[in-house]
Amino acid sequence: MGVDQRRQQIRDAIEQHGLLTMHELADLVAASQATVRRDLRHLAESGLIRRTHGGAAASRMVSHEAPYLEKSMQAAAEKEAIAAVAAKMITDGDAIALGAGTTTLALARLLTSFADLTVVTNSMLAWSALQDAAGVQVILSGGLARRATHALVGPLAEQSLAGMYVSTVFISGNGLTAARGLSTPDVLTAAVDRCLIRVAGRVVVLADHTKVGLETMAQTVAPEGIDCIVTDAQADEIELAQLRVLGPQVVIAGGDGSPRP
Repeated sequence: MGVDQRRQQIRDAIEQHGLLTMHELADLVAASQATVRRDLRHLAESGLIRRTHGGAAASRMVSHEAPYLEKSMQAAAEKEAIAAVAAKMITDGDAIALGAGTTTLALARLLTSFADLTVVTNSMLAWSALQDAAGVQVILSGGLARRATHALVGPLAEQSLAGMYVSTVFISGNGLTAARGLSTPDVLTAAVDRCLIRVAGRVVVLADHTKVGLETMAQTVAPEGIDCIVTDAQADEIELAQLRVLGPQVVIAGGDGSPRP
C-alpha cells in the first residue's frame, strides 16, 4: 500500500468512526504505530484530522454531533458493560439522576427490577424505558424537546431541576479529557447537565473509549468535579492516567459487566 493510499484509508476511517486509537489505526492499515504517527502528523498539519492523546479524531467533531441512531450503534457492547458496572453502584432506596445519552439509556434499562428507586432525568428515552417499572419513580424535567438527543433542554428544564437533591448523577457526553473534563457539542444540553451535577452528591461519568481524549465545544464538568469515571479497556491509558491525577476514580468495565482492577 502506498503512502497516499494509506493516509486516505486512515482519514476515511477516522471520518467514519469519529475517533480511533493509534492501535486501531495501525491494525487497520497493517503498519507500525510509528508509521501511523507520522501519517497522523501529516494529516493534522493539513487540517484533515485532529490529533488526540493516543489517536486521532475527525476535524468536525468539536461542534458536530452524530445522529442518535449512529451513536447508539457505536461501541454498543462497551456501553452495555459500562452500564452494568454503574448499575452496581445503585441500591434500593436511592434517588439518582440520569443525563441524556446512549450509555445512560443502557443504564436506565437495567434499573427496571429495583423495588424502591427514584430517578430524576431530562431524557425522554430513559423515562420511556422506566415508565412501566413498578418500583421506580421517575421525575421527568420540563423543557424544550431536543430531537437530536431525545432530551429536554432549555430554561424550563433547568428551572425544574433547581432545589432537588440526589445521591448520584450518572452522566455522559461526547468528549472526555484531562484538560477540560466532560464536554458536549450542544450548549443547551451542557447547561442542563450542569444543573443535574449541581443537585447531586456524587458525579459519575459514563464514557466509552471513543469519548476519551476527544474535545467538544461545551464543557459540562471539569475533571476536578468528577468523582468517578466508568470506561472500557480500549480507552487511552495516557489520558486516563492524567485524569486520575486530577482526582476522579477510574473504573474499567470488563466484557462481563464487572469492574476490572
